[in-house]
Amino acid sequence: MRPHRLLFRPLAAIAAAAMLVGAGEMDPDNPTCPAKPDWGPAERMTLTPADRDGKRVLLAEGVIDFTLPRRLRQAIEADERISEIWLRSPGGDAVAGNDAGKVIRSFPGMLTRIPAGWTCFSACNFIFMGGDRRHIDEGGIFMVHMFTHTQDRFTIKEAVREGEGATAELIAEIEQSSALLASQDNDFLIRMGVSRKLLTDIMYRVQAVESERDSQTRYCLSQAEAREYNVVPVERPAG
Repeated sequence: MRPHRLLFRPLAAIAAAAMLVGAGEMDPDNPTCPAKPDWGPAERMTLTPADRDGKRVLLAEGVIDFTLPRRLRQAIEADERISEIWLRSPGGDAVAGNDAGKVIRSFPGMLTRIPAGWTCFSACNFIFMGGDRRHIDEGGIFMVHMFTHTQDRFTIKEAVREGEGATAELIAEIEQSSALLASQDNDFLIRMGVSRKLLTDIMYRVQAVESERDSQTRYCLSQAEAREYNVVPVERPAG
């Protein structure tokens, strides 16, 4: 079988993402999250420098793909005035999300932010946690999802068609990739100063489902939970 890139975080309802216009009402099936999260366009993440409230910011919006870490570094290096990165995304490539978070951490003092009404989901969580400083506005949504390994359905069907050997090979590859990603996530949180309990208490306790109707597999952290798990570091008074 040809090698496949297995490490992805879910892109739930990506086809409809461009139509979502804001947090709005909460989901009756999952009251921790908005019914219609605004996680940006269903296209490759764009990186747009902009002036907001007297600051130079980088607007990072859309789907995370393998090119993002390189493009993100280039965008930050191209404008030394950038001091904040504003995020909204439905997720995407898990490895790229982790690597993009590390890129951000390599710029001391960089702040990552989820503005009011914007949603940072899945692999986007790891980009956000790369910030030296991190802030979620009131009304900003840090939405988590248990990691999963997605394959297009054609690939899975082809493996089954090839027989038990091919199917077993695919399953073994998925299991190996799952274990690797779990280890990478754990290491990432330690390096970024985020509590590992975020994985055990929430991220890995939410069942991942390949469905557009998976709102119940999501969980949106409250402001208190974001501080509890050090997703948003608590600022301590000087002295």
